[in-house]
Amino acid sequence: MVLRIFGASFAVTVVSLVVAFLYGGPEALFLCVILGILEVSLSFDNAVINATVLRRMSEFWQKIFLTIGILIAVFGMRLVFPLLIVWVASGLGPVAALDLALNPPADGAPYFPNGDPSYETLITDAHPQIAAFGGMFLLMLFLHFILEEREIKWLQWIERPLAKAGKLDQLEVVIAIVLLLITATVIAPDDAVSTVMIAGALGMITYIAVNGLGEMFHIPEEGEEPSGGPSGLAKATGKAGFFLFLYLEVLDASFSFDGVIGAFAITSDPIIIALGLGFIGAMFVRSITIFLVRKGTLNEYVYLEHGAHWAIGALALILLYSIGTHVPELITGMVGIVLIGAAFASSIYRNRKHGKAEVSV
Repeated sequence: MVLRIFGASFAVTVVSLVVAFLYGGPEALFLCVILGILEVSLSFDNAVINATVLRRMSEFWQKIFLTIGILIAVFGMRLVFPLLIVWVASGLGPVAALDLALNPPADGAPYFPNGDPSYETLITDAHPQIAAFGGMFLLMLFLHFILEEREIKWLQWIERPLAKAGKLDQLEVVIAIVLLLITATVIAPDDAVSTVMIAGALGMITYIAVNGLGEMFHIPEEGEEPSGGPSGLAKATGKAGFFLFLYLEVLDASFSFDGVIGAFAITSDPIIIALGLGFIGAMFVRSITIFLVRKGTLNEYVYLEHGAHWAIGALALILLYSIGTHVPELITGMVGIVLIGAAFASSIYRNRKHGKAEVSV
């Protein structure tokens, strides 16, 4: 199963590394490897969350996510999205934006001799808007999960009172708006207050709209309705499958913002970024997602989903904080790994404890 699931990712990795070497020699090869590792480390929580949604989708929509979805992730978010930012920010056409990306100033300077900003500078300057949108989208996702009453709780000392507080109607929206106001007025630079407010509001609206469409075609969660399938879940097809696919793509985009921006600390070359983050990183994240679904890992290790959502909450706050202060990518990646690792360890302990209880009975 491991070879079948990860085989394509390994094959794509080899091809991508060869292309990187032919494109820019040993240096490009090294940068490509670093970017691939960066994407996987930053997006493991993304894979866990993706798996919670993907296991509810029919086999057809799972294949769509792994084919069309990967094209959107690779070309849309890792190549076209940065070019689109430069296009909008500079007023250049798409061809001129690509030319700007492929021909940076000498010695990695932020500006050309004539005073025009470089491709990397334009991307970095757009960070407040990007972080505000992605941060608020992920924050809404975290609050929606943590404020909902659930039978299984991981950090009971905090999840139990939060679930009780969640009975207040629209509490997640109130909390999100308060944090957005704090971010815009306290954290954001003075010249970015309005753009942060608008981008953050758009992030909230996007989450509410996409999540609302999903609720219109609600597919029962495990335990709500018996099913004859091996996972015990009703599989989403038709419109339900489409909206879950749409939700996954927006979710993946929000997760990828920090990786795309962080990549510019390593290289501003869009080809290397697309190869490292997209073809290598995004492929492995999707393979991990499929592995979690096929192995039933989320059913066996029940706290993984909780750990991933806490990692999402941490990532959302980091994105909002990074609007005013740079946060090293190492910290972003380690926070997610630590929280998911702790949830995994707690799940193992729970399984052993329940196993001993069953034996004693």
